[in-house]
Amino acid sequence: MEKYYSKKYLAEAIGTMVLVLMGCGAAVSLGCSSANPSLAATVVGTAMAFGLAVVAMAYTIGGISGCHINPAITLAVWMSGRMEKKEALMYMAYQFAGAVVGALILFICTKASGSAIEGIGANVCQKGVSLFGGLIAEIVFTMVFVLVVLGTTDSKKGAGNFAGLAIGLTLVLVHLVCIRYTGTSVNPARSFGPALFGGVDALAQLWIFIVGPFAGGALAAVIWKCLGSDEK
Repeated sequence: MEKYYSKKYLAEAIGTMVLVLMGCGAAVSLGCSSANPSLAATVVGTAMAFGLAVVAMAYTIGGISGCHINPAITLAVWMSGRMEKKEALMYMAYQFAGAVVGALILFICTKASGSAIEGIGANVCQKGVSLFGGLIAEIVFTMVFVLVVLGTTDSKKGAGNFAGLAIGLTLVLVHLVCIRYTGTSVNPARSFGPALFGGVDALAQLWIFIVGPFAGGALAAVIWKCLGSDEK
């Protein structure tokens, strides 16, 4: 049984690594940074990369771990009574570890290319957006995203085999709107890894992308408990 759980943890680490590497890698390649968050091509391309990474991983490791690859989702799943506390904590630990590995690989690639690339996809509040505004954005958009995850993966009311596609498309949608405000995190691990290599501003604002997504995930769990309940 413990070996089975170990596969789950490893799957979560690999999935989160792929999410960070592909999503942030696209942001770097397309030039989507705090200095240029509004160019349509970079926004759409980055949004698609994150969404497609989730879809790919959902159909790769979904049958092993459920493909949370996001501590905010794991928190909501635990609050919904779908997993044990110890397992949830282990999921989160491996997700953060996978995010660091993904960010490290991207950092090495950018250095090896000799490119002067800023931030490697680290989250910061964009120009004109206050820290409070960034926090509210992360709470709200994470709530929307995690609510879709909980609804589509519900054993009775969910979308079945289409859940991964719905979740990935929702992440695309969230990025299309939220990149202008925070670069879009909605995932504490996704922000933590790149922040380690993203400079002073990314580290100083990291708390927003930890607190906001966790708060949004918890809020989504409460809302789904009301919506998904069989009680009137």
